[in-house]
Amino acid sequence: MSRTVIKIACLLAALLTAGLLTASASIRPDALGFIAAQPEDMAPPPGSIETKIVGDPGKPGLYVVRLTFAPGQGSRPHYHDQARYITVIRGTWWVSLGPKADVYDPDHMQPMKPGSFLYEPAYGHHYDMAKDEPVTVQIMGMGPVKTTRIASGGAARPDK
Repeated sequence: MSRTVIKIACLLAALLTAGLLTASASIRPDALGFIAAQPEDMAPPPGSIETKIVGDPGKPGLYVVRLTFAPGQGSRPHYHDQARYITVIRGTWWVSLGPKADVYDPDHMQPMKPGSFLYEPAYGHHYDMAKDEPVTVQIMGMGPVKTTRIASGGAARPDK
């Protein structure tokens, strides 16, 4: 992977983690409270990677979101204060989990193919990315959820 691609991926991950890429689509229930969404209804709008299906990760209660990452896009080492339940919908999602995830090393990640499930316990250190293809993941959890980046050397820095 070229240095330019890695730099762009790191910038996008920083923007995502910092909450600067906040535009997202939201699925709305019908008059009776049902949600019946087709795949095209859950595609993120241009310039965004997120579609909120149910709830909001920043507010109390259950949330379900779909994130679509371009090749090379992902996150740096971090953790969340709430557990998250992730299903890979499309593409191969690459992850690093546990103490080894305190140091970013995309060459030592494990692939999670479509249909895979990942449980991230509260405070479980990790990072993840789409490497060579677009990836869509569905994330469920209880909000509000707070993300804390892990600085090089393993020190935690809360995101705002």
